[in-house]
Amino acid sequence: MDTAAVLGIDDMGHRARTVGFQTGERNVFFHVLTACNLSCKHCYINPAQHGSRRVSREEMGGWLELFADKQKKTNLIFLGGEPSLHPDLAYGIARARELGFTVTVDSNGYLFHDFLERVRPEQLDYLSFSLDGPDSEINDPIRGEGVFAVCTGNMRRAVELGFNVSVIYTVSSKNIDHLDRMVPLLVDIGVKRFFIQVIGLRGKSAGSERQSGPAAGEEPLQVSRERWLSVVPGVAEAAAERGIHVTYPKVFLDAGEKFECAGLVAENYFIFPNGRVYRCPLCEDHPINSLRIEDGRLVAAPGLTEGNFFSLTIPEGCVMNKLLQPDTIAYDRQGRPEFKISCCLLKQEVKRQL
Repeated sequence: MDTAAVLGIDDMGHRARTVGFQTGERNVFFHVLTACNLSCKHCYINPAQHGSRRVSREEMGGWLELFADKQKKTNLIFLGGEPSLHPDLAYGIARARELGFTVTVDSNGYLFHDFLERVRPEQLDYLSFSLDGPDSEINDPIRGEGVFAVCTGNMRRAVELGFNVSVIYTVSSKNIDHLDRMVPLLVDIGVKRFFIQVIGLRGKSAGSERQSGPAAGEEPLQVSRERWLSVVPGVAEAAAERGIHVTYPKVFLDAGEKFECAGLVAENYFIFPNGRVYRCPLCEDHPINSLRIEDGRLVAAPGLTEGNFFSLTIPEGCVMNKLLQPDTIAYDRQGRPEFKISCCLLKQEVKRQL
């Protein structure tokens, strides 16, 4: 089913376009390794589930071929860990272009192996940088000492070389109050797109919050619905007014909005170095991947997998959210959910109308 993109008004009165799941569009998230030079507090990589190896050059090319389809628009995102730590990333980008993918690289900003010298701007649709604060005082306690300076320095260099630069900002209780200060920084650097992400209880954040909860006196990393809606849509509007294309997750469905699961109505693949292939990112901490790469072939995984849950209908909306991070849902006195959680892959975008 093709769900048309619709215009809506969010709770703060800002106009936002909900980007529905489009028939034929495919997104492939390819984690070429899990190693990283940083140790971010909210990192979702889980080596116990995703592996600690990196795919070989031969695997990189072969796995790309498994997901190539020149009859459909396929967005490929190279991820890690830190993907530029892979010495063959430049080869993977070139091969992906040959296979017809649109290509993005998500980096922490360090850009190893002379990345900017080995890759041409025309080979990438976007070079995306993760930045979680408008200055070192906010960003570096989350991502590591000195990261802000390195990341923003390489962002400026990439813009000067002609790359389309985007930024990913993961909203948590640690940085939501500083999100608005990102707008002038992005404009100054020349960033084209701004992705505002919601923090999920996966990987490190899942381990720390589920096992022991926040430390004494600290807020949970996740933010409430009220706090999200009081900040994020307004900042998105402000950035769009400055010419930046902004995307952020829908998260909460409005009254009357239909819930749809991307696992049923869209094609999204999350590939990890150990050969696991998931359709839902919320499932990545668990061995319930619906697909796997085995002997160079993409095959269905046996037993109970994530796909068995996608068709379940519950008042809370997303089944996987209810199973894996139920604390995100509020209930009234009758035990009914106060709102539905959307599929985490449903996005809203705000951009200036030309």
